[in-house]
Amino acid sequence: MSELTGLDFIVDKSAWHKTRFVETEVSTDLAPGQVLFRVDRFAFTANNISYAMAGDLLRYWYFFPKEEGWGCLPTMGFGDVIASTHDDVAVGTRCSGFFPMSRYLLIEPAAANPGSIVDGVAHRRELAPVYNQYQPVANDPLYSVEHEDVLALTRGLFTTAFLAEDFLADSDLYGAKSVLISSASSKTSIALAFVVARRAQTKAVGLTSVAHLEFVKRLGFYDQVLTYDEIGALADDPAVFVDMAGNTKVTRGVHEQLGANLKFSQRIGGTHWHAGGDDGDIPGPKREFFFAPAQIKKRIVDWGPQGFQERLGALLQAFIESSAKWLRVERGYGREQVERVYGATLEGSASPAQGNILSLWDDERSAAGR
Repeated sequence: MSELTGLDFIVDKSAWHKTRFVETEVSTDLAPGQVLFRVDRFAFTANNISYAMAGDLLRYWYFFPKEEGWGCLPTMGFGDVIASTHDDVAVGTRCSGFFPMSRYLLIEPAAANPGSIVDGVAHRRELAPVYNQYQPVANDPLYSVEHEDVLALTRGLFTTAFLAEDFLADSDLYGAKSVLISSASSKTSIALAFVVARRAQTKAVGLTSVAHLEFVKRLGFYDQVLTYDEIGALADDPAVFVDMAGNTKVTRGVHEQLGANLKFSQRIGGTHWHAGGDDGDIPGPKREFFFAPAQIKKRIVDWGPQGFQERLGALLQAFIESSAKWLRVERGYGREQVERVYGATLEGSASPAQGNILSLWDDERSAAGR
């Protein structure tokens, strides 16, 4: 048996700007049927701040529970199996999936095959199944070593965007012909605009800050881009609103400007979490929170598991290829970099072109286990 020193980055669930690092003891002496991952690195974007915003509502805090009042945000990343007492999971297996902001993760697979390892640990059994799956890279059709970072950055948020657009399209956009997207520079919004742009006779309209206006225009995915101060210039046409910002003032402005032409209002993100609040007497349709796992479940029934993966995978591959024109990947190692990127993302000061890949190991060699 050997003891390893683990490290977790945790967040005060009632005050997200309060964070701390906690060292833990991690044993490689596993109970039967357990698997220990060494977390190599993970992506961190505004999408992860949305996990904090919906931490209790959609139970994101429950995946990697910590001490009372504190939580560990889920991230999309890569990890290597360094110990296993499960017959179907070999040491050395590299996987992508939902990992904590930690150095290690212990799971108890309920099922394992060459294409998927499903964590069945007690506290995750009632959570969305799609987030409990770890995909061995050896059997991942989208995986390549050179695209690891981009895949970690885009797969989770693109899946959310793909499903959000599919949900709207499944209802014929509630009679609308355009999709209005706030926080248009966030990566989930960019992914949504990319998907909308590929659907005939549907317009993607972005709302963004003055600082990010030119960046969003250069993407080429939006048919129109306006600043938040230009909401009054929105066309008097039927539209649906996808709110990635969570900014009450912006939401009210959209609802008031569009009036009866606002056919549906969908909540997803919270990039402007500090400007959020009670919807109160905001006019128009009641805002509905989008829960991606429910749409996954529906489409797996409709299309079958393989059909779902094929449709998602084809568009994700195209999105990954497009990202070479606008996404700049930056890696950060160790406590200081993790804390810095978290703070910049929380405050909305991170560059929209920057894609942050983080690790709680001190440098690239230690992250890779060398």
